[in-house]
Amino acid sequence: MINKILCLSKKLIEIPSNKENPNALREVLRVCEKELKVLQSKKFKKKEVPSLLYYNTPKIPKRFKIILNAHLDVVPAKDKQYKPKIVGDKLYGRGANDMKAAAAVMIFVYKELSKKVKYPLGLQLVADEETGGFNGTKYQIGKGVRADFVIAGEPTDLGVNNKAKGIVWIKVKAKGKSAHGAYIWQGENAIYMVTEFLNKLKEKYPVPKKEIWKTTMNVAKVVTSNETFNKVPDDCEAWLDIRYIPEDSDTITQRIKSLVPKGVELEIILKEPAQLTYENNPFVKKLRESTKEITGKLAPVIVKHGASDIRHHNQIGCDGVTFGPIGKGLHTDNEWVSVKSLSDYYEILKDFLLSF
Repeated sequence: MINKILCLSKKLIEIPSNKENPNALREVLRVCEKELKVLQSKKFKKKEVPSLLYYNTPKIPKRFKIILNAHLDVVPAKDKQYKPKIVGDKLYGRGANDMKAAAAVMIFVYKELSKKVKYPLGLQLVADEETGGFNGTKYQIGKGVRADFVIAGEPTDLGVNNKAKGIVWIKVKAKGKSAHGAYIWQGENAIYMVTEFLNKLKEKYPVPKKEIWKTTMNVAKVVTSNETFNKVPDDCEAWLDIRYIPEDSDTITQRIKSLVPKGVELEIILKEPAQLTYENNPFVKKLRESTKEITGKLAPVIVKHGASDIRHHNQIGCDGVTFGPIGKGLHTDNEWVSVKSLSDYYEILKDFLLSF
């Protein structure tokens, strides 16, 4: 089976399926369709972004028991990264780790088990996770797709990721009063107004010295229209990237607003939910046990700082985790996945799905 997995993984890696290349997004899904050609599916498309949903029931069920979720899009890369190679135990290439090899495993697991399991099992293949998942996973959810539990094959080194941070993007704007630089008391410096707020935020959310599971704040940009030395700037805008832990979901925006000084306005550009499925969830427990059954080690429960499409499922009450093979270098020039872990991943998913 590993040879089939590697063959399909290489085919997928060779396709530069990023948002700048819509033809490649269609092509990468066509390759998957060819492998799954005898199985029934429904095609979706929003804003020219295609996605697929495979199902093992006479028609799409009101609620799947389990969905395997895989994204086939990648971030842009150098040409050489679309030429996969195997060195020792490592398969190199763009998407090897994030997450075309895991997608290949899920395809073969679904192909083998979809007719064997006695419950509604789905396979969700999407092509826009790297840009938010709004036209793939979220669009399918908007069309009624539901599940008791979802596994997205994001890279986790065979750890079960049950929590991930949410995102808030905010524009901070201040209007001051211009004045000559020699008579600053006649004006009101908009940059100072914004930095007063930023300093309060930094006190509330200091920059951590190492990885830590807390809400963080990054100032991504500070601009003013002023272009001369001898003027008090009367406008300033800052961009904030807030990454909040699930425990802060209900309070994060109100906490930030409570720190806003007079004359400063906030505009929330984006708020994306955090990911949360509790550790004592029976599906989580079984997935950890299946990992131990195959590898001899109980899968750790881990947290992630970046978002995945699982958040879209969580938002409408569907539990889920990210769980993927061992690898490193996602979004870098040196991306790889362990070949041995792909075999383990295949057997773990099989053991998990056959246990229900």
